[in-house]
Amino acid sequence: MSESWEPRIVAFVCNWCTYVGADLAGTSRRTYAPNVRIIRLPCSGRIDPRFIVRALEQGADGVLVSGCHPGDCHYTKGNYYARRRYLVFNSLLNLLGLEPDRVRFAWVSAAEGNKWAELVNLTVDAVRALGPLKLYAEPSEAAPVLQSSSEQTAGGMPAIDTELAERGVRQAARELLEGGDAELVIGYVQTPNGTVVPGFVSTPAEAERLVWNDRCVHNLTTYLTGERIGANGKVAVVVKGCDARAAVALMQESQLDRQRVKLIGVECHGVRGECGQPADKCGACELHTPHICDVLASADGAVSRPEAPGTEPTCFPASQRVKAELAELMAMSPAQRLAFWRAELSRCVRCYACRAVCPLCYCQICAADRNQPQYLAPGSDWKGALSWEVTRALHVAGRCVGCGECVRACPQGIRLDLIQSFLADVVQRELGSVSGADPQALPPLSTFRPEDPEEFIL
Repeated sequence: MSESWEPRIVAFVCNWCTYVGADLAGTSRRTYAPNVRIIRLPCSGRIDPRFIVRALEQGADGVLVSGCHPGDCHYTKGNYYARRRYLVFNSLLNLLGLEPDRVRFAWVSAAEGNKWAELVNLTVDAVRALGPLKLYAEPSEAAPVLQSSSEQTAGGMPAIDTELAERGVRQAARELLEGGDAELVIGYVQTPNGTVVPGFVSTPAEAERLVWNDRCVHNLTTYLTGERIGANGKVAVVVKGCDARAAVALMQESQLDRQRVKLIGVECHGVRGECGQPADKCGACELHTPHICDVLASADGAVSRPEAPGTEPTCFPASQRVKAELAELMAMSPAQRLAFWRAELSRCVRCYACRAVCPLCYCQICAADRNQPQYLAPGSDWKGALSWEVTRALHVAGRCVGCGECVRACPQGIRLDLIQSFLADVVQRELGSVSGADPQALPPLSTFRPEDPEEFIL
Protein backbone atom coordinates (compact mmCIF):
# COMPACT_ATOMS: atom_id res chain seq x y z
CA MET A 1 0.00 0.00 0.00
CA SER A 2 1.34 3.41 -0.98
CA GLU A 3 2.40 5.66 1.89
CA SER A 4 0.49 8.51 0.25
CA TRP A 5 -2.77 6.58 0.13
CA GLU A 6 -5.69 8.22 1.91
CA PRO A 7 -9.14 6.68 2.36
CA ARG A 8 -12.07 8.07 0.42
CA ILE A 9 -15.22 8.27 2.53
CA VAL A 10 -18.72 9.07 1.26
CA ALA A 11 -21.16 10.45 3.84
CA PHE A 12 -24.91 10.29 3.27
CA VAL A 13 -26.45 12.75 5.71
CA CYS A 14 -29.82 14.16 6.71
CA ASN A 15 -30.38 17.72 5.49
CA TRP A 16 -31.95 19.04 8.69
CA CYS A 17 -29.70 17.72 11.45
CA THR A 18 -26.42 16.11 10.45
CA TYR A 19 -25.73 18.49 7.58
CA VAL A 20 -26.33 21.46 9.87
CA GLY A 21 -24.13 19.80 12.50
CA ALA A 22 -21.36 19.44 9.92
CA ASP A 23 -21.80 23.09 9.00
CA LEU A 24 -21.59 24.02 12.68
CA ALA A 25 -18.31 22.11 12.96
CA GLY A 26 -16.96 24.26 10.13
CA THR A 27 -18.16 27.59 11.49
CA SER A 28 -16.82 26.60 14.92
CA ARG A 29 -13.38 26.06 13.39
CA ARG A 30 -13.33 22.40 14.41
CA THR A 31 -10.51 20.59 12.62
CA TYR A 32 -11.28 17.17 11.17
CA ALA A 33 -10.06 14.92 8.36
CA PRO A 34 -10.84 16.17 4.83
CA ASN A 35 -11.44 12.65 3.48
CA VAL A 36 -15.25 12.80 3.65
CA ARG A 37 -17.43 13.78 0.69
CA ILE A 38 -20.94 14.70 1.84
CA ILE A 39 -24.12 13.84 -0.07
CA ARG A 40 -27.15 15.56 1.44
CA LEU A 41 -30.60 13.94 1.42
CA PRO A 42 -33.91 15.16 2.90
CA CYS A 43 -34.03 12.45 5.58
CA SER A 44 -32.10 9.41 6.77
CA GLY A 45 -35.22 7.44 5.90
CA ARG A 46 -34.53 8.29 2.26
CA ILE A 47 -31.00 6.87 2.29
CA ASP A 48 -31.51 3.66 0.37
CA PRO A 49 -28.94 0.89 1.04
CA ARG A 50 -28.42 0.80 -2.71
CA PHE A 51 -26.80 4.21 -2.41
CA ILE A 52 -24.23 2.71 -0.06
CA VAL A 53 -23.51 -0.20 -2.40
CA ARG A 54 -23.23 2.22 -5.30
CA ALA A 55 -20.71 4.37 -3.40
CA LEU A 56 -18.53 1.32 -2.78
CA GLU A 57 -18.81 0.35 -6.45
CA GLN A 58 -17.67 3.82 -7.48
CA GLY A 59 -14.47 3.66 -5.44
CA ALA A 60 -15.30 4.69 -1.88
CA ASP A 61 -13.24 2.93 0.79
CA GLY A 62 -15.88 3.54 3.43
CA VAL A 63 -19.34 5.01 3.93
CA LEU A 64 -20.78 7.08 6.75
CA VAL A 65 -24.57 7.36 7.19
CA SER A 66 -26.00 9.88 9.64
CA GLY A 67 -29.29 11.52 10.51
CA CYS A 68 -31.37 13.02 13.31
CA HIS A 69 -31.67 11.30 16.66
CA PRO A 70 -34.83 9.14 16.98
CA GLY A 71 -37.69 11.41 17.95
CA ASP A 72 -36.14 14.49 16.32
CA CYS A 73 -36.93 13.67 12.68
CA HIS A 74 -38.34 16.63 10.74
CA TYR A 75 -40.50 14.09 8.90
CA THR A 76 -41.69 12.62 12.22
CA LYS A 77 -40.75 8.95 11.77
CA GLY A 78 -38.17 8.72 8.99
CA ASN A 79 -35.23 7.78 11.18
CA TYR A 80 -37.25 5.12 13.02
CA TYR A 81 -37.84 3.32 9.73
CA ALA A 82 -34.22 3.93 8.73
CA ARG A 83 -32.97 2.35 11.94
CA ARG A 84 -34.65 -0.97 11.13
CA ARG A 85 -33.43 -0.89 7.55
CA TYR A 86 -29.86 -0.19 8.65
CA LEU A 87 -30.02 -2.99 11.21
CA VAL A 88 -30.80 -5.53 8.50
CA PHE A 89 -28.34 -4.02 6.02
CA ASN A 90 -25.53 -3.95 8.57
CA SER A 91 -26.18 -7.62 9.36
CA LEU A 92 -26.11 -8.49 5.65
CA LEU A 93 -22.76 -6.73 5.17
CA ASN A 94 -21.39 -8.73 8.09
CA LEU A 95 -22.57 -11.99 6.50
CA LEU A 96 -20.98 -11.05 3.17
CA GLY A 97 -17.62 -10.36 4.82
CA LEU A 98 -17.34 -6.59 4.63
CA GLU A 99 -15.38 -5.24 7.59
CA PRO A 100 -17.83 -3.58 10.03
CA ASP A 101 -15.76 -0.39 10.31
CA ARG A 102 -16.12 0.38 6.60
CA VAL A 103 -19.79 1.32 6.92
CA ARG A 104 -20.79 3.30 10.00
CA PHE A 105 -24.13 4.65 11.15
CA ALA A 106 -24.56 7.55 13.57
CA TRP A 107 -27.05 10.07 14.92
CA VAL A 108 -25.79 13.67 14.80
CA SER A 109 -28.07 16.59 15.66
CA ALA A 110 -27.77 20.15 14.37
CA ALA A 111 -26.12 21.17 17.65
CA GLU A 112 -23.51 18.38 17.64
CA GLY A 113 -20.76 19.88 15.52
CA ASN A 114 -18.17 18.45 17.90
CA LYS A 115 -19.63 14.96 17.53
CA TRP A 116 -19.52 15.25 13.74
CA ALA A 117 -15.85 16.18 13.78
CA GLU A 118 -15.01 13.33 16.15
CA LEU A 119 -17.11 10.89 14.10
CA VAL A 120 -15.32 11.80 10.87
CA ASN A 121 -11.89 11.44 12.47
CA LEU A 122 -12.86 8.11 14.03
CA THR A 123 -14.21 6.77 10.73
CA VAL A 124 -11.23 7.92 8.67
CA ASP A 125 -8.75 6.43 11.15
CA ALA A 126 -10.62 3.12 11.16
CA VAL A 127 -10.77 2.88 7.36
CA ARG A 128 -7.14 3.99 7.05
CA ALA A 129 -6.16 1.11 9.35
CA LEU A 130 -8.12 -1.33 7.17
CA GLY A 131 -6.51 -0.13 3.95
CA PRO A 132 -8.05 0.27 0.49
CA LEU A 133 -11.34 -1.50 -0.13
CA LYS A 134 -10.71 -4.85 -1.83
CA LEU A 135 -14.34 -5.78 -2.29
CA TYR A 136 -13.99 -5.92 -6.06
CA ALA A 137 -10.32 -6.90 -6.30
CA GLU A 138 -9.20 -10.40 -7.21
CA PRO A 139 -9.29 -12.61 -4.08
CA SER A 140 -5.96 -13.36 -2.45
CA GLU A 141 -7.05 -16.78 -1.21
CA ALA A 142 -9.14 -19.67 -2.45
CA ALA A 143 -12.81 -19.66 -1.58
CA PRO A 144 -13.56 -21.88 1.43
CA VAL A 145 -15.93 -24.81 1.02
CA LEU A 146 -18.64 -25.36 3.60
CA GLN A 147 -18.09 -28.75 5.18
CA SER A 148 -21.75 -28.97 6.19
CA SER A 149 -22.79 -28.79 2.52
CA SER A 150 -21.70 -32.37 1.97
CA GLU A 151 -23.93 -33.63 4.75
CA GLN A 152 -27.40 -34.70 3.71
CA THR A 153 -30.32 -33.71 5.88
CA ALA A 154 -31.12 -36.63 8.12
CA GLY A 155 -34.49 -38.32 8.07
CA GLY A 156 -37.05 -38.90 5.38
CA MET A 157 -40.71 -38.20 4.83
CA PRO A 158 -43.52 -40.24 6.35
CA ALA A 159 -45.36 -42.58 4.02
CA ILE A 160 -48.63 -40.81 3.26
CA ASP A 161 -51.34 -42.03 0.89
CA THR A 162 -51.57 -38.95 -1.32
CA GLU A 163 -54.35 -40.47 -3.42
CA LEU A 164 -56.95 -39.62 -0.78
CA ALA A 165 -55.69 -36.04 -0.45
CA GLU A 166 -55.73 -35.77 -4.24
CA ARG A 167 -59.41 -36.71 -4.27
CA GLY A 168 -60.00 -34.03 -1.66
CA VAL A 169 -58.27 -31.39 -3.78
CA ARG A 170 -60.38 -32.32 -6.80
CA GLN A 171 -63.58 -32.28 -4.75
CA ALA A 172 -62.74 -28.87 -3.28
CA ALA A 173 -62.00 -27.47 -6.74
CA ARG A 174 -65.27 -28.85 -8.15
CA GLU A 175 -67.33 -27.40 -5.31
CA LEU A 176 -65.77 -23.95 -5.66
CA LEU A 177 -66.29 -23.92 -9.44
CA GLU A 178 -69.85 -25.26 -9.25
CA GLY A 179 -70.82 -22.86 -6.48
CA GLY A 180 -69.48 -19.81 -8.29
CA ASP A 181 -66.90 -19.11 -5.58
CA ALA A 182 -64.16 -19.43 -8.19
CA GLU A 183 -63.96 -19.03 -11.95
CA LEU A 184 -60.43 -20.42 -12.13
CA VAL A 185 -58.56 -22.91 -9.95
CA ILE A 186 -54.76 -22.90 -9.92
CA GLY A 187 -53.38 -26.26 -8.87
CA TYR A 188 -51.03 -29.00 -10.00
CA VAL A 189 -51.37 -31.19 -13.10
CA GLN A 190 -49.21 -33.99 -14.46
CA THR A 191 -47.71 -33.89 -17.94
CA PRO A 192 -47.48 -36.99 -20.18
CA ASN A 193 -43.86 -37.53 -19.12
CA GLY A 194 -44.84 -37.58 -15.45
CA THR A 195 -43.64 -34.09 -14.53
CA VAL A 196 -45.88 -32.13 -12.16
CA VAL A 197 -46.39 -28.51 -13.21
CA PRO A 198 -48.78 -25.67 -12.32
CA GLY A 199 -52.17 -26.14 -13.97
CA PHE A 200 -55.23 -23.97 -14.53
CA VAL A 201 -58.77 -25.40 -14.60
CA SER A 202 -61.97 -23.46 -15.19
CA THR A 203 -64.72 -26.11 -15.26
CA PRO A 204 -65.80 -28.79 -12.76
CA ALA A 205 -64.97 -31.49 -15.31
CA GLU A 206 -61.41 -30.20 -15.66
CA ALA A 207 -60.93 -30.54 -11.90
CA GLU A 208 -60.20 -34.24 -12.51
CA ARG A 209 -56.88 -33.17 -14.03
CA LEU A 210 -55.62 -31.90 -10.68
CA VAL A 211 -53.08 -34.02 -8.83
CA TRP A 212 -51.51 -33.99 -5.41
CA ASN A 213 -48.30 -35.83 -4.50
CA ASP A 214 -44.79 -35.22 -3.19
CA ARG A 215 -43.73 -33.66 -6.51
CA CYS A 216 -46.06 -30.67 -6.10
CA VAL A 217 -43.18 -28.39 -5.21
CA HIS A 218 -44.17 -25.08 -6.86
CA ASN A 219 -45.43 -22.17 -4.77
CA LEU A 220 -48.58 -21.25 -6.68
CA THR A 221 -49.22 -17.98 -4.85
CA THR A 222 -46.78 -16.40 -7.29
CA TYR A 223 -49.72 -16.27 -9.75
CA LEU A 224 -51.86 -14.13 -7.44
CA THR A 225 -50.31 -10.68 -7.79
CA GLY A 226 -50.48 -7.85 -10.29
CA GLU A 227 -50.85 -8.71 -13.94
CA ARG A 228 -50.45 -12.42 -13.25
CA ILE A 229 -53.96 -12.69 -11.84
CA GLY A 230 -55.22 -10.32 -14.53
CA ALA A 231 -58.92 -10.35 -15.33
CA ASN A 232 -59.52 -13.92 -14.22
CA GLY A 233 -62.24 -12.89 -11.78
CA LYS A 234 -62.56 -15.08 -8.72
CA VAL A 235 -59.61 -17.41 -8.31
CA ALA A 236 -58.86 -20.38 -6.06
CA VAL A 237 -55.33 -21.66 -5.49
CA VAL A 238 -53.96 -24.83 -3.90
CA VAL A 239 -51.58 -24.04 -1.04
CA LYS A 240 -49.22 -26.05 1.13
CA GLY A 241 -48.17 -24.77 4.54
CA CYS A 242 -45.23 -22.76 3.16
CA ASP A 243 -47.43 -21.41 0.37
CA ALA A 244 -50.01 -20.26 2.92
CA ARG A 245 -47.25 -18.24 4.60
CA ALA A 246 -46.64 -16.49 1.28
CA ALA A 247 -50.37 -15.78 0.96
CA VAL A 248 -50.33 -14.21 4.43
CA ALA A 249 -47.32 -12.07 3.48
CA LEU A 250 -49.23 -10.84 0.42
CA MET A 251 -52.24 -10.06 2.60
CA GLN A 252 -50.04 -8.03 4.94
CA GLU A 253 -48.97 -5.91 1.97
CA SER A 254 -52.50 -5.53 0.55
CA GLN A 255 -51.54 -7.54 -2.53
CA LEU A 256 -54.10 -10.33 -2.10
CA ASP A 257 -57.84 -9.63 -2.19
CA ARG A 258 -59.49 -12.25 0.02
CA GLN A 259 -62.88 -11.38 -1.50
CA ARG A 260 -61.52 -12.53 -4.82
CA VAL A 261 -59.08 -15.29 -3.89
CA LYS A 262 -59.96 -18.58 -2.19
CA LEU A 263 -57.26 -20.78 -0.68
CA ILE A 264 -57.52 -24.57 -0.98
CA GLY A 265 -55.29 -25.85 1.79
CA VAL A 266 -53.83 -29.32 1.52
CA GLU A 267 -52.13 -31.35 4.22
CA CYS A 268 -48.48 -31.72 3.24
CA HIS A 269 -45.74 -33.83 4.80
CA GLY A 270 -42.95 -32.83 2.46
CA VAL A 271 -42.07 -32.61 -1.22
CA ARG A 272 -39.14 -33.98 -3.20
CA GLY A 273 -36.56 -32.27 -5.37
CA GLU A 274 -35.55 -33.18 -8.90
CA CYS A 275 -33.30 -35.99 -7.67
CA GLY A 276 -36.08 -37.57 -5.62
CA GLN A 277 -34.56 -36.55 -2.29
CA PRO A 278 -36.76 -34.82 0.32
CA ALA A 279 -36.55 -31.06 -0.14
CA ASP A 280 -34.19 -29.51 2.38
CA LYS A 281 -36.78 -26.91 3.43
CA CYS A 282 -39.26 -29.60 4.49
CA GLY A 283 -37.06 -30.90 7.29
CA ALA A 284 -37.73 -27.81 9.41
CA CYS A 285 -41.34 -27.22 8.37
CA GLU A 286 -43.84 -26.79 11.20
CA LEU A 287 -46.85 -26.21 8.95
CA HIS A 288 -47.98 -29.58 7.65
CA THR A 289 -51.48 -28.08 7.68
CA PRO A 290 -51.84 -24.51 6.33
CA HIS A 291 -52.68 -22.07 9.11
CA ILE A 292 -54.99 -20.13 6.82
CA CYS A 293 -57.29 -21.42 4.07
CA ASP A 294 -60.94 -21.42 2.99
CA VAL A 295 -61.17 -25.12 2.18
CA LEU A 296 -58.95 -27.86 3.61
CA ALA A 297 -58.22 -31.17 1.89
CA SER A 298 -56.88 -33.47 4.60
CA ALA A 299 -54.61 -36.45 4.07
CA ASP A 300 -57.59 -38.78 4.62
CA GLY A 301 -59.49 -37.16 1.76
CA ALA A 302 -61.91 -35.21 3.95
CA VAL A 303 -62.88 -31.74 2.73
CA SER A 304 -63.84 -29.13 5.31
CA ARG A 305 -64.10 -25.37 5.78
CA PRO A 306 -62.33 -24.84 9.11
CA GLU A 307 -62.11 -21.43 10.77
CA ALA A 308 -58.64 -22.20 12.12
CA PRO A 309 -57.11 -25.09 10.13
CA GLY A 310 -53.65 -24.90 11.73
CA THR A 311 -51.48 -22.97 14.15
CA GLU A 312 -49.43 -19.94 13.14
CA PRO A 313 -45.73 -20.54 12.41
CA THR A 314 -43.33 -19.54 15.16
CA CYS A 315 -40.05 -19.39 13.24
CA PHE A 316 -38.42 -19.37 9.81
CA PRO A 317 -38.15 -22.90 8.31
CA ALA A 318 -34.35 -23.19 8.25
CA SER A 319 -33.08 -26.78 8.22
CA GLN A 320 -30.38 -28.05 10.55
CA ARG A 321 -28.02 -28.22 7.58
CA VAL A 322 -28.57 -24.52 6.78
CA LYS A 323 -28.10 -23.59 10.43
CA ALA A 324 -24.84 -25.55 10.56
CA GLU A 325 -23.61 -23.89 7.37
CA LEU A 326 -24.41 -20.43 8.70
CA ALA A 327 -22.60 -21.16 11.95
CA GLU A 328 -19.61 -22.33 9.91
CA LEU A 329 -19.72 -19.18 7.78
CA MET A 330 -19.92 -16.80 10.72
CA ALA A 331 -16.97 -18.53 12.37
CA MET A 332 -14.80 -17.56 9.38
CA SER A 333 -12.85 -14.33 9.12
CA PRO A 334 -14.42 -11.50 7.08
CA ALA A 335 -11.91 -12.15 4.28
CA GLN A 336 -12.90 -15.83 4.14
CA ARG A 337 -16.61 -14.98 4.07
CA LEU A 338 -16.01 -12.49 1.29
CA ALA A 339 -14.08 -15.10 -0.70
CA PHE A 340 -16.91 -17.60 -0.22
CA TRP A 341 -19.61 -15.20 -1.40
CA ARG A 342 -17.50 -13.93 -4.28
CA ALA A 343 -17.18 -17.49 -5.58
CA GLU A 344 -20.87 -18.15 -4.93
CA LEU A 345 -22.43 -14.97 -6.32
CA SER A 346 -20.03 -14.65 -9.27
CA ARG A 347 -21.88 -17.58 -10.81
CA CYS A 348 -25.02 -15.44 -11.09
CA VAL A 349 -25.94 -14.86 -14.75
CA ARG A 350 -28.63 -12.27 -13.95
CA CYS A 351 -31.39 -14.44 -15.44
CA TYR A 352 -33.75 -13.28 -12.67
CA ALA A 353 -35.29 -16.73 -12.26
CA CYS A 354 -35.29 -16.10 -8.50
CA ARG A 355 -37.38 -12.99 -9.07
CA ALA A 356 -39.76 -14.73 -11.46
CA VAL A 357 -40.73 -17.53 -9.05
CA CYS A 358 -40.83 -15.46 -5.86
CA PRO A 359 -44.42 -14.61 -4.85
CA LEU A 360 -43.14 -11.53 -3.02
CA CYS A 361 -41.30 -10.04 -6.02
CA TYR A 362 -44.28 -8.30 -7.55
CA CYS A 363 -43.03 -4.79 -8.41
CA GLN A 364 -44.35 -3.69 -11.81
CA ILE A 365 -40.92 -2.32 -12.69
CA CYS A 366 -38.04 -3.96 -10.85
CA ALA A 367 -35.05 -1.86 -9.78
CA ALA A 368 -32.92 -4.20 -11.89
CA ASP A 369 -34.82 -3.16 -15.02
CA ARG A 370 -34.40 0.57 -14.55
CA ASN A 371 -31.64 2.36 -16.42
CA GLN A 372 -32.68 5.98 -15.83
CA PRO A 373 -31.30 6.20 -13.24
CA GLN A 374 -29.14 3.07 -13.28
CA TYR A 375 -29.84 1.74 -9.80
CA LEU A 376 -27.84 -1.47 -10.12
CA ALA A 377 -24.49 -2.19 -11.73
CA PRO A 378 -25.11 -3.81 -15.13
CA GLY A 379 -23.52 -7.06 -16.22
CA SER A 380 -23.22 -10.51 -14.73
CA ASP A 381 -19.73 -10.08 -13.32
CA TRP A 382 -18.97 -10.01 -9.59
CA LYS A 383 -19.84 -6.33 -9.25
CA GLY A 384 -23.17 -6.66 -11.05
CA ALA A 385 -24.07 -9.88 -9.25
CA LEU A 386 -23.31 -8.41 -5.83
CA SER A 387 -25.36 -5.31 -6.61
CA TRP A 388 -28.35 -7.43 -7.66
CA GLU A 389 -28.18 -10.01 -4.88
CA VAL A 390 -27.77 -7.40 -2.12
CA THR A 391 -30.71 -5.41 -3.47
CA ARG A 392 -32.98 -8.43 -3.74
CA ALA A 393 -31.94 -9.76 -0.33
CA LEU A 394 -32.88 -6.47 1.30
CA HIS A 395 -36.17 -6.24 -0.58
CA VAL A 396 -37.37 -9.62 0.71
CA ALA A 397 -35.67 -9.44 4.13
CA GLY A 398 -38.21 -10.14 6.84
CA ARG A 399 -40.77 -11.03 4.15
CA CYS A 400 -39.26 -14.25 2.76
CA VAL A 401 -41.26 -17.26 3.97
CA GLY A 402 -38.65 -19.91 3.16
CA CYS A 403 -40.59 -21.66 0.39
CA GLY A 404 -37.27 -22.36 -1.35
CA GLU A 405 -38.48 -21.50 -4.85
CA CYS A 406 -35.56 -19.14 -5.56
CA VAL A 407 -33.01 -21.87 -4.82
CA ARG A 408 -34.95 -24.44 -6.83
CA ALA A 409 -35.24 -22.15 -9.86
CA CYS A 410 -31.65 -20.86 -9.85
CA PRO A 411 -29.83 -22.55 -12.76
CA GLN A 412 -26.49 -22.02 -11.00
CA GLY A 413 -27.56 -23.42 -7.63
CA ILE A 414 -26.58 -20.25 -5.74
CA ARG A 415 -27.19 -20.55 -2.01
CA LEU A 416 -29.76 -17.81 -1.65
CA ASP A 417 -31.32 -19.77 1.21
CA LEU A 418 -28.29 -19.00 3.39
CA ILE A 419 -28.80 -15.26 2.96
CA GLN A 420 -32.53 -15.28 3.64
CA SER A 421 -32.28 -17.69 6.58
CA PHE A 422 -29.64 -15.46 8.14
CA LEU A 423 -31.70 -12.29 7.69
CA ALA A 424 -34.88 -13.99 8.90
CA ASP A 425 -33.07 -14.94 12.10
CA VAL A 426 -31.90 -11.34 12.55
CA VAL A 427 -35.42 -9.99 12.03
CA GLN A 428 -36.99 -12.47 14.44
CA ARG A 429 -34.31 -12.08 17.11
CA GLU A 430 -34.00 -8.29 16.97
CA LEU A 431 -37.44 -7.19 15.81
CA GLY A 432 -39.66 -10.04 17.01
CA SER A 433 -41.23 -10.67 13.60
CA VAL A 434 -41.94 -14.02 11.92
CA SER A 435 -42.72 -13.86 8.22
CA GLY A 436 -46.09 -15.09 6.96
CA ALA A 437 -47.60 -15.69 10.39
CA ASP A 438 -50.19 -13.06 11.29
CA PRO A 439 -52.30 -11.56 8.45
CA GLN A 440 -52.94 -8.46 10.57
CA ALA A 441 -49.26 -7.73 11.24
CA LEU A 442 -47.27 -5.22 9.22
CA PRO A 443 -44.10 -6.22 7.35
CA PRO A 444 -41.20 -5.69 9.79
CA LEU A 445 -39.46 -3.03 7.70
CA SER A 446 -42.71 -1.10 7.23
CA THR A 447 -43.16 -0.37 10.91
CA PHE A 448 -41.05 0.32 14.00
CA ARG A 449 -40.92 0.39 17.79
CA PRO A 450 -39.34 3.30 19.66
CA GLU A 451 -37.25 0.78 21.59
CA ASP A 452 -35.82 -0.96 18.51
CA PRO A 453 -32.14 -1.93 18.96
CA GLU A 454 -29.50 0.56 17.84
CA GLU A 455 -26.30 -0.70 19.46
CA PHE A 456 -24.61 -0.60 16.06
CA ILE A 457 -25.32 3.14 15.68
CA LEU A 458 -22.78 5.61 17.08
